[in-house]
Amino acid sequence: MTRLLNLADAVAAHARFTPTKLGARDSRRSLSYAEWHERATRLAAGLLASGLARGDRVGVLAYNCLEWLEIYVALARAGLVAVPVNFRLAGPEVAYILTHAEVGAVIAGAEFTATLDAIRGDLPQAAAQRCIVIGQAQAHWTGYEAVIREADPGWDFAPVGQEEQCALMYTSGTTGRPKGAIRSHGGSSLLAFATALEMGFTRDDTGLLVMPLCHANSLYFATTFIHLGATCIVDDSRHFDPERLLATLSREKVTFTSLVPTHYIMVLALPDEVKRRYDVGSVGKLLVSSAPVRRDTKLAILEFFRNGKLHELYGSTEHGWVTLLRPHEQIDKLGSVGREWAGSGAIRILDGHGREVPDGEAGELYSRTPYVFDGYWRDPEKTAEAFRGDWCTVGDMARRDADGYIWLVDRKSNMIISGGENVYPSEVEGVLGAHPKVKDVAVIGVPHEKWGEAVQAVIVLHEGEAATSEEIRAWCRQRLAGFKCPTSVTFLADSAMPRTATGKILHRVLRQRATGAA
Repeated sequence: MTRLLNLADAVAAHARFTPTKLGARDSRRSLSYAEWHERATRLAAGLLASGLARGDRVGVLAYNCLEWLEIYVALARAGLVAVPVNFRLAGPEVAYILTHAEVGAVIAGAEFTATLDAIRGDLPQAAAQRCIVIGQAQAHWTGYEAVIREADPGWDFAPVGQEEQCALMYTSGTTGRPKGAIRSHGGSSLLAFATALEMGFTRDDTGLLVMPLCHANSLYFATTFIHLGATCIVDDSRHFDPERLLATLSREKVTFTSLVPTHYIMVLALPDEVKRRYDVGSVGKLLVSSAPVRRDTKLAILEFFRNGKLHELYGSTEHGWVTLLRPHEQIDKLGSVGREWAGSGAIRILDGHGREVPDGEAGELYSRTPYVFDGYWRDPEKTAEAFRGDWCTVGDMARRDADGYIWLVDRKSNMIISGGENVYPSEVEGVLGAHPKVKDVAVIGVPHEKWGEAVQAVIVLHEGEAATSEEIRAWCRQRLAGFKCPTSVTFLADSAMPRTATGKILHRVLRQRATGAA
């Protein structure tokens, strides 16, 4: 029977072939492939020795760091399932994910132990008793290095099948409740090989991982580089620093990085004398994703990264990659997300009855890929909604032109993309609607020069109530991740809120008003 290599198999192979080659590095330390293999193997043994069993889920909450790559490989070796958690989430949001996934252990950066201690009573009992901190041991927390140091290096691991789960990637839905997308080892490996084929990566590449390693983007590219035996550089800065990015690209002779439009805008806005300090000539491939890019921005990217070929991707945690706008198409097909990705199978644009729509008309985008996710964790209803036979959708609306290029019309109904992060209005509306002074609320995305879109709340107060914008925003900051909180608040009379005949708020009209005002 054919069995695809998983991440642990790949690192083990490169530890044999090129043991001294640099596998990964962050600002604190480096790993050769031999060291990577040894540390991940010990971590895997330590986790199993703690009482975890094959198939158990392990929550991971940390800023970008080298440990993420060790953990992903270790979990693959042990047959455990990674549950990466976005470090920007608030405590109740973290608690929901870890509880819904029924994790058996938690590995966290030292910066997040207080957050997790505050919600410890809400976590599954096994996870509350099995907490590992990246850093020094502390009350209720075992030290990460101690687990590796004290583990049995000769642990007998059973082979892990390609159909087994490697990760539960939580992605918010339009209802605001996160859903755990099940990714298999086989699907992840196929996606890595397709990525290498389509984008021309080799073992000689050096990739800079800027996007959070709890996100699919960095995980998918890291997986590709690991399978190839290339080098991963982890940007472990807490906040994006455009000059630091250029310094890293120059110092590490990076050949590829993936950024969102906001990152590029910040780099290009640096003074010319700062940009001239750094040689970015090694960068041969660039990716932009998560939000539309203006023509002048693309031209400026290509001018500054003189050897860089720009790619634009559309995909999702569930699909993997679906379409690619290739380097020679960046300007001629500006605004499109490209055509089918290598190995993506096919794309269909369907109406509400499941019929193909003619070119030029909008419909729901479905794709059929060999690396599609295996459904939503313990949510058969949402899983059924995502599939028509072998065809998968995440609810994005699109149209196809006569040349086969895909143009997104709307993203997951009313989704807002701010600085590369997805914000779902209904989730924010639920929090705002719980405010005692708020009678009705709509949340929309408004254009923002730096972030692409900003979150705006449009609120109707109960009769006789008064509130300030800061009061409303403070309410959100206590209950939501920062990127989900409104940056502006508009108050309307009830009669001024646009509605359908059945009373539903017309978000489209509010966006049109906001765009016109801007």
